[in-house]
Amino acid sequence: MKKKLYGMTLGQLKDAVAELGMPRFAATQIAAWLYDKFVTDIDSMSNLSLRNRQLLKDNFELGLSAPLVESESEDGTKKYLFAVADGNKIESAYIPDKERATLCVSSQAGCKMGCKFCMTGRQGFSGSLTANEILNQIISLPERDRLTNIVYMGMGEPLDNVDEVLRSLEVMTAPWGFGWSPMRITLSTVGVIPNLKRFLDESDVHLAVSLHNPFHDQRVEIMPVEKVYPIQAVVELLKQYDWSHQRRVSFEYIVLEGMNDSALHVKELARLLDGLKCRINLIRFHKIPDSPFFSPDNDRMIAFRDALTRKGIMTTIRASRGEDIKAACGLLSTLNKPFFH
Repeated sequence: MKKKLYGMTLGQLKDAVAELGMPRFAATQIAAWLYDKFVTDIDSMSNLSLRNRQLLKDNFELGLSAPLVESESEDGTKKYLFAVADGNKIESAYIPDKERATLCVSSQAGCKMGCKFCMTGRQGFSGSLTANEILNQIISLPERDRLTNIVYMGMGEPLDNVDEVLRSLEVMTAPWGFGWSPMRITLSTVGVIPNLKRFLDESDVHLAVSLHNPFHDQRVEIMPVEKVYPIQAVVELLKQYDWSHQRRVSFEYIVLEGMNDSALHVKELARLLDGLKCRINLIRFHKIPDSPFFSPDNDRMIAFRDALTRKGIMTTIRASRGEDIKAACGLLSTLNKPFFH
C-alpha cells in the first residue's frame, strides 16, 4: 500500500526523499506543492524531475478524498461526511458567520470518553484518525479558501490521539505548511492530563476545556473521565502556564436545566477558576434520543451568564448553529440516520 503525502511533516518528507535517493531540498519543494499550492496530482509538481515524480508515484499517493455527503442547515451551516480507514466515517461542520468561517474537524471516528450528553460518546470508539485524515477535512472542503478558523471540536477526543493531532497542527502552523497563525486554531479536550501537558508545551494554539460541572461527584456522573483526570487537577495544571499573552484558555459548559445551573455552581466555578485568566462559553444542550437532560430557557441562560460575569469571569452564550442537520455541539455522529440521503 502506498503512503500518503498529505499530512507528512517537512521532517518526514526529508526522510522519505532521502530513502528514494532524491535530493533533500526536494522535500521543501514537495511541501510547497502540498500545503501552499494544494496540488491534486504528483505530475503537477513541475519543479521535480520526471524521474523523481515517477519515484514519488511509485511509492506515494496524495491521500485526498472528497466528502461523501453534504447537508446544509437553514442557517447556512454545512455538515460533511468523510470516509476514513477501516470502513469508518466521520463528520465535519462548516460554520459561516459574516466575515468568519469556521471548520469543526474530527480527530477520531467515535469517542472513548462516554460523556452522557454527547451523541459521539454514545456512538462509541472505532478508531483514531491519521494526520492525513484530519487535514483532508480541511484540504478537501469545498469552502477551503474561505476558512478563517479551525476548531478541533468534532468527533473524538483530540488528546486521545495526541501524536497525529500535533502532527496536523505542525503542518497547519509551520511556515513550510499552511502557515496559519496558531491564534486561528482552537483545540477542545475533556482534560487528558499527560497529553494536555504535552500539547501545552509543544503547541501555541488556543485551548478549550470541557468542564460542564465544577463538582467532582456531579461531573463524574456525566463525564466518566473525571474519575481519572479530575477537573480540579486539570485546572491546577493550567494555572502553571502563562495565559497573559495571545494564547487563550476557555471552558466549555453545556447548561443542563436543574443540574449544573444553580447559585452553588456559580460559586464553585468562581472558586475553581480563581487566579486563572480564562472565559466560560455557555452552550445550550441539544437534545439527543432518550436523554434525561434539558436546556434551560433563554432567560435562565442569561441569568446564569450574568451571575458568572458578576463573579469576574468573562462569560458568553454560544449561538447554536446547524441543529436541524445534527451539526450542533454534541450532535456529530455517524449514527445520525437523517444524514444519509
